[in-house]
Amino acid sequence: MFWLNVIVMGIGLAMDCCAVSAVQGLNEHRWHPRALLMALIFGCFHMGMPIVGYYAGSLFVDFMRIYAPWIALVLLGFLGIKMIWESFRKDKEAETTANWHVSNLLLLALATSVDVLATGLLFVPYPEWLLPSVIIIGVITAIFSIGGYLAGVFVGKLKINMELIGGIVLIALGIKIWAEGFLCL
Repeated sequence: MFWLNVIVMGIGLAMDCCAVSAVQGLNEHRWHPRALLMALIFGCFHMGMPIVGYYAGSLFVDFMRIYAPWIALVLLGFLGIKMIWESFRKDKEAETTANWHVSNLLLLALATSVDVLATGLLFVPYPEWLLPSVIIIGVITAIFSIGGYLAGVFVGKLKINMELIGGIVLIALGIKIWAEGFLCL
């Protein structure tokens, strides 16, 4: 029963990365090998954050409960506004390559995984389950990131201004994370 809970939790935690990966895929019209790098980065962040949360324990939980939603809102809002701004630029070639910079992928990974820190606290009473659980969470996140990217590639072929829509999605995702955190306080 515990493993089923970890799998369901992993799927729930992967949804933000799936949405962000779909936004990345919207600008592409074919498979891009860097999608594997994105999935790896997202998976590693989702593996690492619960470990950090576990070791930070109760000292860090109050800070994260208050500030994680704000951090996600600011990071995703910034990236969303940047995408919307770039959607109106004339030089479309520069836009696609900018989305694949490692610094951009790391920022997206941080923004989507900052709320995952709190899941590490679930394992404080069960330290023997921490490592296998974070591996499952990381693998699920990587798989959902690839799936989201492929869905974005498929939808991106419709020749709509997907970067504008992607920016709106990132801002909405940031607001969603913020609202969930704010309403849980």
